[in-house]
Amino acid sequence: MGSGMTARLDRAGHQVQTYDPNVPSTASSLAELAAQLDPPRHVWLMIPAGDVTENAFRELLGVLEPGDAIVDGGNSNFRDSQRRAADAAERQLFFLDVGVSGGIWGLKEGFALMAGGDRDPIGRLQPIFDALAPEGGFAHVGASGAGHFVKMVHNGVEYGLMQAYAEGFELLKASEFSLDLAAISELWRHGSVVRSWLLDLLARALAEDPGLEGIHGYVEDSGEGRWTVQEAVESAVPLHVITAALYARFASRQDESFAAKVNAALRNQFGGHAIRHD
Repeated sequence: MGSGMTARLDRAGHQVQTYDPNVPSTASSLAELAAQLDPPRHVWLMIPAGDVTENAFRELLGVLEPGDAIVDGGNSNFRDSQRRAADAAERQLFFLDVGVSGGIWGLKEGFALMAGGDRDPIGRLQPIFDALAPEGGFAHVGASGAGHFVKMVHNGVEYGLMQAYAEGFELLKASEFSLDLAAISELWRHGSVVRSWLLDLLARALAEDPGLEGIHGYVEDSGEGRWTVQEAVESAVPLHVITAALYARFASRQDESFAAKVNAALRNQFGGHAIRHD
């Protein structure tokens, strides 16, 4: 998404300095990048959560100056963002956690931005937020960590919506009727209560490959769904649909479930039911 965001900012007339060791950039290091920016500097990270973000954050603490701001637009855990904000404050730096949604369509459609952190750097960056987001697509949602918390829940909801569509279309495919799934998805896009952007994308995918024959049903998760469920457990909030959707992704990666083998073995042991052997 970082490339799309950079292009969208450039299109809006903003001058953007960049550092990425894998693509042509204006800087060859974070230190050189900082030197290319006028204070107060604003350095926006769009890199994977975890060690990559942590290492970049730590390096920036050493090259930025008081009053500068670090913005993490990746999918970091909100607890990490709270810690980083506290660490930045000790250096008189600002830290903003900004959940970003939009994917590869963000350049054209705009990016939804959920920002957490101090109001001062939020205000300084408002022209940037306005350029990146569609109308109504930006909100300062709360204190440090709130932006990534809201994005975490957003992605958990996304898991549930995707799973509901997946199960519904599987039942349509398994029915006694010869149904045109591409036509049905297109129908539901118009006036139906289940219409959504995700359905738009499903209709597009089915139009390109009606039986999805070229796709293997292996579904990864990037972490936010797990964090959402973990936080729900800590808060004693029941998340039936989101939890089931997360488990469905786990199940999609198994060539054959060991749990299913256990069930087959037990039925054979207590009831003499037939089992299939490899």
